[in-house]
Amino acid sequence: MRGILMAALAMVATTAYVLPAEAGMEEAERWIDEEFQPSSLSREEQRAEMAWFVQAAEPFVGMEINVLSETIPTHEYESRVLSKAFEEITGITVNHQLLGEGEVVQAVQTQMQTNRNLYDAYVNDSDLIGTHSRLQLAVNLSDWMAGEGADVTNPTLDIDDFIGKSFTTGPDGKLYQLPDQQFANLYWFRKDWFDREDLQAQFKEIYGYDLGVPVNWSAYEDIAEFFTEHVKEIDGVRVYGHLDYGKRAPDLGWRMTDAWLSMAGAGSKGLPNGRPIDEWGIRMEEGSCNPAGASVSRGGATNGAAAVYAIRKWDEWLREYAPPAAADYDFYQSLPALSQGNVAQQIFWYTAFTAAMVAPQSEGNNTVDEDGMPLWRMAPSPHGPYWEEGMKLGYQDAGSWTFLKSTPVDRRKAAWLYAQFVVSKTVDVKKSHVGLTFIRDSTIRDESFTERAPKLGGMVEFYRSPDRVLWTPTGVNVPDYPKLAQLWWQQIGDVNSGVFTPQEAMDRLAGEMDQVMARMQRADEASGFYGGCGPRLNEPKDPSEWIGHGGAKPALENEKPPGETIRYDDLVERWAEQ
Repeated sequence: MRGILMAALAMVATTAYVLPAEAGMEEAERWIDEEFQPSSLSREEQRAEMAWFVQAAEPFVGMEINVLSETIPTHEYESRVLSKAFEEITGITVNHQLLGEGEVVQAVQTQMQTNRNLYDAYVNDSDLIGTHSRLQLAVNLSDWMAGEGADVTNPTLDIDDFIGKSFTTGPDGKLYQLPDQQFANLYWFRKDWFDREDLQAQFKEIYGYDLGVPVNWSAYEDIAEFFTEHVKEIDGVRVYGHLDYGKRAPDLGWRMTDAWLSMAGAGSKGLPNGRPIDEWGIRMEEGSCNPAGASVSRGGATNGAAAVYAIRKWDEWLREYAPPAAADYDFYQSLPALSQGNVAQQIFWYTAFTAAMVAPQSEGNNTVDEDGMPLWRMAPSPHGPYWEEGMKLGYQDAGSWTFLKSTPVDRRKAAWLYAQFVVSKTVDVKKSHVGLTFIRDSTIRDESFTERAPKLGGMVEFYRSPDRVLWTPTGVNVPDYPKLAQLWWQQIGDVNSGVFTPQEAMDRLAGEMDQVMARMQRADEASGFYGGCGPRLNEPKDPSEWIGHGGAKPALENEKPPGETIRYDDLVERWAEQ
């Protein structure tokens, strides 16, 4: 009797294990055929990868997990389509919630502060790499994949294929976040207008050089003035030479911390971030993990001449060359506004919104022709007069899967499976066609993007070029992103409202950053809260002891050198040669 019972139990156990796997593979094959094409993998390779997910998920079948990301097209696709696919293939239910970026950062900060598990995983910008590597409240993925999470780590994950892995690596060489979507802020312009012979002749007559892609801010300003004040109208539509946003909201701070100061030339040379001074103006010596100050008097550059120039130009251009409504736009309103078709160029344009810019005319997009071909192109960002060769040239967002130690291990494992699923080679090419936020080199090189490249306005050419390394996220000089980022938008908002001048606002901002970092220093020295890598502020000195002597750059006598442009076709040809 005992033998019969044991055999029956063994049969039940075998049946319980095999049936979900068989069902999962049936669902996987359906999804592979109906949704996950094209792919950089063959169908058999896709099937093998999905078989691993089915097997690895067995211990978590029936579990329901919660993840959070910001609202952009890529994450909308994950939330709407990929979470459903994952559930049907693995048996794990995923509530993939979407909120604004500021709310995502707040949720991450709250979970770190309270040690309560609000979400099982976050797509959290790599801008927090300095925070995560210092506080050690996020899971060190390098050790996780080799240790406790080894049994749920996809053998075909291929970390080296991720183009943003350097952005999510801490000073200790460990990976703290896994890239999920990536996009740059580039220059955007109406190539159909720039190619018009009458406008080219008119521009050269007024400014003395060719209308083309601006290499420096002087040329950008001339082009903005040209379309706003000289051209004024195209095909019966009032046109403008610039677009930006100025609403007093948290995203106004990102507008500046997303490398605007370094585009002007405020920081130091070095990639992925300047050393000793980064794009926030925070000083941290080479070989050190301790930020030393933001104010010019402490060796930083947040209120230096180049930073003040950058803020002044943002304010001037917004007032003088952008549509009147732009001053009240926020991040989410400004970028789709380009599709109205009344703006000639934008210096600070996030490629995350490319999907909206390639929509057909029938959906209200006036920047494509009748066949859906873009009338616009994207190109490298122009740089300000303080910029030097060897500096970063712009910002690249790398929204990345982040796991906190406060999440129970079983829930973390299930969420780690979902994170790997939505970035897997099986699904990544299709996801990239939907959201146009590349994370894998194999995806960028896929033949399907070679075919689609003419419809994407230079995006594929940019991401296949070596120039892409000049666009990087916030780096390790920023010791606590949530605490410091919230200071920026309030001070910048005071410039837009006219309460303070750019110099006054940046003086106040630098002082507040130093005050916050001083509190971090005391906490770190008292209890090791930042792992010994918290700020160690320099004592204030007369700014003259720093300016031109390893600190902020001295003010230029002429902040508007001659404008310089390049033909777009020459630029693309250079990329192709590289």
